Amino acid sequence: MSVYTQLTNDQFAAFCQRFGVSFARAIPITQGIKNSNWFIQTTDDVDGAHSYVFTLFEERPPEDIEKMAVILNQLDGKLPVAAPLALIDGEGLDRDKNSGDKRYVIHYDNKAITLVPCLAGSHPQQTTQAMCHEIGAALAMLHETLQVLQPAEEYGVPLYPWSEVRDREMQFMPGDEAKLMSDIWQSYSELPLATLPKGLCHLDMFADNTLWNLSLNNIQKGEERLTGLLDFTEVSVEHYVMDIAITINDFCTTWGDAEQGESVNFDRSKMVAFLQGYESKRQLGEDEKRALPVMLAKAAVIFWLLRLNVIHYNRTEGRTGDNIMVKNPDLMKRLAAYHWAHVEKAQTTVFVLLNSDLISHKDTQIVGIFSNITQAEQARDRLSNSSHFDIKEYMLDQLA
Repeated sequence: MSVYTQLTNDQFAAFCQRFGVSFARAIPITQGIKNSNWFIQTTDDVDGAHSYVFTLFEERPPEDIEKMAVILNQLDGKLPVAAPLALIDGEGLDRDKNSGDKRYVIHYDNKAITLVPCLAGSHPQQTTQAMCHEIGAALAMLHETLQVLQPAEEYGVPLYPWSEVRDREMQFMPGDEAKLMSDIWQSYSELPLATLPKGLCHLDMFADNTLWNLSLNNIQKGEERLTGLLDFTEVSVEHYVMDIAITINDFCTTWGDAEQGESVNFDRSKMVAFLQGYESKRQLGEDEKRALPVMLAKAAVIFWLLRLNVIHYNRTEGRTGDNIMVKNPDLMKRLAAYHWAHVEKAQTTVFVLLNSDLISHKDTQIVGIFSNITQAEQARDRLSNSSHFDIKEYMLDQLA
């Protein structure tokens, strides 16, 4: 289980009292790789139920967690989120313009503690197209709702310096892995980043950070419903399409277990469903659509580096034992390679517009050559309806 800081029952009771909650028992939560988390049973809970989640943030400073509380209160009522409880004892951080008259964070050993209500539901082991559609719509709603918090940079935490982790880790990688990472990073840097819309983004919307009503009856009827969005510690100002790519990478991938060789199976039909859900709330721009394939690869690289960084951090801090959970970085490496193969294929693929009325005349059957299917379709639509046109896909070396 991922619990790094140990607390006594007396400490739990004292902390919970400051939030106005009567403590009975703390139950460690095994998911997560960065923070220490417990379910809190109160004296009013019965039959082993628990009403709250107690989190001790191992890395993020308390001022970042205060910003997170403001963000969650902004989303509350529009999306299923658990907003941190306010302290009732008048102690805590100094007041600032973000937190107003309320304080949401306890300081303990230079770390932040919050208490939030439990949300109903469970983490999905697998996703469906319907779930991908719904989480896409939820992410778009998140992007739209948080636009009112301005300037956004005052609410989001700084982006992690992943380029520093990249430079450190590439020194120890096999040549093919280092080249994969370098190629993806270079392609990302060549995107028209200045034209891509930005705002406050979740940046960690994996399935295990969501809750659903996954009763057998709901699953059989295809009526799974989103009941909770979790872990807003990484909210930062970033391109919306990066947040989309991060979420697609997990929701649209089936991760095989160790007995299956820890395979990576990406489902493009789920990605289509996700994008349809997203665009039901917020339309993507053409630059965002063109950037998405590279963003999918870059997002996988970021989480590849994140997992390598956790291993590095655990090693340097001397963290060992059964209570440390580390996710396999190779899975994200394989997903990055999958997406990059599609990017490379697109870079070497052209779409040829052919006049089927002139198919027997080799010199005149080609009407135009285009780099993507959209351009070819637009050209076909502009041409006269008196002729018939076909679009065929070729590799560049085939044309040669």
